[in-house]
Amino acid sequence: MNSYISKILFVCITLVFVGCSDKVKEVVLEDSNKPNIILFVSDDHGLDALGAYGNPIIKTPNLDNLASEGTKFTNAYCTSASCAASRSVILSGQFGHATGSYGHVHDYHHFSTYDTIKSLPVLLEKAGYETARIGKYHVAPEKVYHFNTVLEADPRNTVEMAEASAEVLKSEKPFFLYFCTDDPHRGHPFTPDPWDAPNSFGNKKEGYKDVDTVTYNLEDVLVPDFLPDTKQSREEIAQYYQSISRIDQGFGKLMKMLKETGKADNTIVIYISDNGMAFPGAKTTVYEPGIKLPCIIKDPSKKVKGATNNAMISWVDLTPTILDMAKVDYNKAAFHGKSFNEVIDEENPEGWNEVYASHTFHEITMYYPMRVVRHDNYKLIWNIAYRLEYPFASDLWAASTWQATYRANEEYFGPKKVKDYLFRPEFELFDLSKDPKEVNNLATNKDFDEVLENMKTRMKHFQSKTKDPWMIMWSHDASLQGSGG
Repeated sequence: MNSYISKILFVCITLVFVGCSDKVKEVVLEDSNKPNIILFVSDDHGLDALGAYGNPIIKTPNLDNLASEGTKFTNAYCTSASCAASRSVILSGQFGHATGSYGHVHDYHHFSTYDTIKSLPVLLEKAGYETARIGKYHVAPEKVYHFNTVLEADPRNTVEMAEASAEVLKSEKPFFLYFCTDDPHRGHPFTPDPWDAPNSFGNKKEGYKDVDTVTYNLEDVLVPDFLPDTKQSREEIAQYYQSISRIDQGFGKLMKMLKETGKADNTIVIYISDNGMAFPGAKTTVYEPGIKLPCIIKDPSKKVKGATNNAMISWVDLTPTILDMAKVDYNKAAFHGKSFNEVIDEENPEGWNEVYASHTFHEITMYYPMRVVRHDNYKLIWNIAYRLEYPFASDLWAASTWQATYRANEEYFGPKKVKDYLFRPEFELFDLSKDPKEVNNLATNKDFDEVLENMKTRMKHFQSKTKDPWMIMWSHDASLQGSGG
C-alpha cells in the first residue's frame, strides 16, 4: 500500500512540476516577446541643435543615425519648459497641475507628485520589467517614481554613464532604462559677474574617459531667430553645441554596447529632451523654442526607416505609448495623454492636430502660470498672472546673452522688445504658419475674434478634463467686480 501511494505521489508531483515548468516556459516566452526600452532624456536640448533636424554645423552623427533608422517627429512638445515639471509628466502621463508637480522638486521648492499616482517605472516593474535609471532624476517622491536599480556615474560624462549601464543591457528580463544626462544644462553656480563671459554648459573636464572635445567656432554657430545675434550669444551657443556633441558620443557608446549584447533588434530607443535650450525666450517659456523639441524613436518592429512624422504629440503621451510598446495592459482613463504607437510609421496621421501645455512654476519664486492650446496652425497662450513681470530663472538671468542686452538698456531682445518680453498680455494668439517667430499677437485683432473664442473654448475643455485648479481664474475678474472688490 505504501509503495502504491508513493508511486501515486511521485506521479502527481511530477505532473505538478511539469505543469509548473510549462507555465514558467510560457512566462519566459511571453517576456521574450516584450521589447526592451531605452528612454534617453537630455537636459535643455532644443530642436535647433541636431543634424537630423537640419542644423548643418553641429556634430551629432549617432543621433542622426538613430533618425535614419527610425522616425523623427517634427511636432513633439513638452508640457512645461521646466526640468522637474516636464519629467513628472514624462513618467506619469498626467499634467503637473493635476498631480501636484507644479515646479522644481529640489531644495526649498519642494513640489512633488501625489502618492496616489502610478508612474511608468512602477507599472513596467509590475509587468515583469527590470527598471533602471541613471543620471538626472529630479522627481519625487521616490515611492511614486521607483526604479528597481539606480546606477551611478558622472551625469555629464555620457560615455561613463553608458558603461555603468552594462549589466542592465544584459538583463535576462526585458528592461526599461531611463538614461538622463545633465548636458546640455548650464553649469553651476549661476552668477552674473563677471557677466561678459559665457556661463559654462558643463564643458568637458580633464580626465573624461573616451570623450573627445568637440569645439565650435563662434562665427559658425547658428543663432536662432528669437535670440540677438551678439558675441555673447555666439559664445554661449558654441558651448551649448559642445555639450550636445558630448551627449552624442555617449549615446553612440550606449548603442554600440547594446548591439554587442545582441539585443538591438528587440530594443526600442527613444531620444527626447525635457525642454528647450537654456536661453531667454526658450526654457521656462511656452513659446515654440521652449516647448517644441526633438523626438526620435527607433522601433525595430516598425517597417518604415528614416521616416518623418508630423503628428502633434506631447510628453503626456509618452507613458501610455511606452506601455503600449511594452504590451502592458493599462487603464487609458488613468492618463491625460494617449498612445501614438500605432501611428509612428505614418507621416501625417489623422486626429493628431492638437496639443496642450501647462506651466505654473519653475523655481518657487517664479510664479507665472500659463496654459496653452495649439490646434492646427493656431496657438493660444493664456498668461493667467499677466499683471506680474515675467520672472527669470537664475541660469537665464545670469546668462551673458541676456546680460549683454539688459546692461546696455537695449530696446530689443531678438525680434521682440524687452518690455514685451517682461510684460505680457493676458492672451497671445498666433498663426504659426504665417508667424513662426510668434511676434504678431492676433488676440486683439477683431478679424480673429471667432478664432480666439474657439481656442478659449478648447482651452477650457482641456482644463476641465484634466481638473486644472487654475480654471477658476476664468471667473476671477468677474467675481471681483460682482462683489465690489
